[in-house]
Amino acid sequence: MANRIDTTFTRLRESSTKAFVAYVCGGDPSFERSLEILHALADAGADIIELGVPFSDPMADGIVNQMAADRALKAGMSTARILDLIREFRKTHETPLVLFTYLNPIYAYGYEKFHSDAAAAGADGILLLDLPPSEAASNADFAKGEGLHHINLIAPTTPDSRQATLAKSSQGFIYALSRTGVTGGHSAPSETIGELVASIKAHTDTPICVGFGISNPAHAAMVAEKADGVIVGSAIVKTIELNAESPEVVAKLRDFVTPLIEATHAV
Repeated sequence: MANRIDTTFTRLRESSTKAFVAYVCGGDPSFERSLEILHALADAGADIIELGVPFSDPMADGIVNQMAADRALKAGMSTARILDLIREFRKTHETPLVLFTYLNPIYAYGYEKFHSDAAAAGADGILLLDLPPSEAASNADFAKGEGLHHINLIAPTTPDSRQATLAKSSQGFIYALSRTGVTGGHSAPSETIGELVASIKAHTDTPICVGFGISNPAHAAMVAEKADGVIVGSAIVKTIELNAESPEVVAKLRDFVTPLIEATHAV
């Protein structure tokens, strides 16, 4: 069966539409509410959902996403429960899911087993934040992970030679950082996005989605003009945080993301 990420980008390319990629932490603020949030994002028109695997030491994340992981862990989420969440989501929706995670919980679960189990549950890709592709290529334990597209990260500071290596080994899409730093630490995307995207595109035809600093429709439209997709994470997670105790959290989230999705798709 074709990977859902690939079929999504094929469909979007045929209609000259840019992708909206939404990030949420799995299990935040609870398993049941998280499932409702995934449904709401898909129903609002998100093209791909990045699902964070909660981890106790998320070093690449800013405070907003750190607190989301903490809430999820306190609510009883685990790596195995993330797979349960995916299975429940797949009962009703086909929106591609990319697991956004660190190596530690995946390695503890069993690297090869996790890939197999996650793919069987209905995940489509994985972004391992702290596993350099060069390390994965040279370690036999990491050569056995099949079934999920491996999404590569490329930053503005990535040298051109390394950009080329990452781009050529890319699957699904490339996550291009508009700025360096941790998630949620920026008030706006960088104005040099176009240069970064053009540099990466010189090495690959893989779609390029840009994240970091995108929090309103104007930001989304600006990025969509330059890239193949727009990634919004911390702003969505913050909306969940502010309404976590409210029965209206799903409605509030839908109200927040709909203009962002519409701005992305309108370019």
